Amino acid sequence: MILHNQVNKNVLKQQLKESTEERVTLSFYRYFHIYDVQAYRDQLYLDLLNLGVMGRVYIAEEGINAQISLPGDRLDDFKSYIDRSEELSGIRLNIAVDDNGKSFFKLKIQIRKKIVADGLNDESFDVTKRGIHLSAEEFNKLAEDPDTLIVDMRNHYESEVGHFQNAILPDIDTFREALPVVETMLEDKRDRNIIMYCTGGIRCEKASAWYRHRGFKNVFQLDGGIIEYTRQVREKELENKFIGKNFVFDERLGERISDDIISQCHQCGKPCDSHTNCKNDGCHLLFIQCDECAAKYDACCSTECQEVIHLSEEEQKELRSGVDKGRQVFKKGRSEKLIYKSNAIKSTANQLQTTP
Repeated sequence: MILHNQVNKNVLKQQLKESTEERVTLSFYRYFHIYDVQAYRDQLYLDLLNLGVMGRVYIAEEGINAQISLPGDRLDDFKSYIDRSEELSGIRLNIAVDDNGKSFFKLKIQIRKKIVADGLNDESFDVTKRGIHLSAEEFNKLAEDPDTLIVDMRNHYESEVGHFQNAILPDIDTFREALPVVETMLEDKRDRNIIMYCTGGIRCEKASAWYRHRGFKNVFQLDGGIIEYTRQVREKELENKFIGKNFVFDERLGERISDDIISQCHQCGKPCDSHTNCKNDGCHLLFIQCDECAAKYDACCSTECQEVIHLSEEEQKELRSGVDKGRQVFKKGRSEKLIYKSNAIKSTANQLQTTP
């Protein structure tokens, strides 16, 4: 039996675009030991496929990390399936807060060394001694304390479009890179209250345990991340301390949390927080683009890529043939092609060099 998708992705994307089916987007994760990863992966694929699930799931010996969508009328069936699972029973499901039902177009389950790449040796510290979990109400209260530091553990392209008020925003490309950078930033603040947050909480599960191991005294984490925080804020009518959009890793590329637009189009500088992937299949750079620039550049990041997409399919494939993209996947939102973004970075660098 074939346990992976075989339909062309463009066909699936078009089907999703045209579909009127109500779908619910959600995410979940859990650290637990999986003894036979391949067998667990294959059975999970069959089970989720049977429930109409689409999405991206990572499986490793240390657990599961999933972002999925499913038909709205199968949500109760899915919850029952989770409750019957010995490994997943009682897990929190982070339901999307701004959902158009167009988040995923296929089911993809991958086996990885870790469910989140962190570069840490888990045997060197106790991963269960994590930071203190905070509800939205507890987060808001502790955030008012002048001795509290709020740290965004996400990547630069995530915090660029939305973040908590007064948060420290490390200019990093990956979670692996964030861990040592944040530790250096907080080196002389080990005795202060440190609240970490991320999209759904999984990165902070490991990070909080690591920083406690490294000697930080008062480590807290936002339980359920930005997604759960937003749900609680709306349900309990609390003050919302998050401004802008919550970046998400699916076709939506963002959830609107507040009406604030805190970022700019990377091509013209107009206020904008809509991420897109360059339409050129040989590029697919992730960047922020306003509607006017999308029309001007045909949804591409540059005139160079714009010229490419107007070539024949055969010519485009020839250009892509043999080209090693390397680790460019981690350079999201960073490219000399992005005129405004590139100039803004150079301007900031020059100011830093000339500042006495």
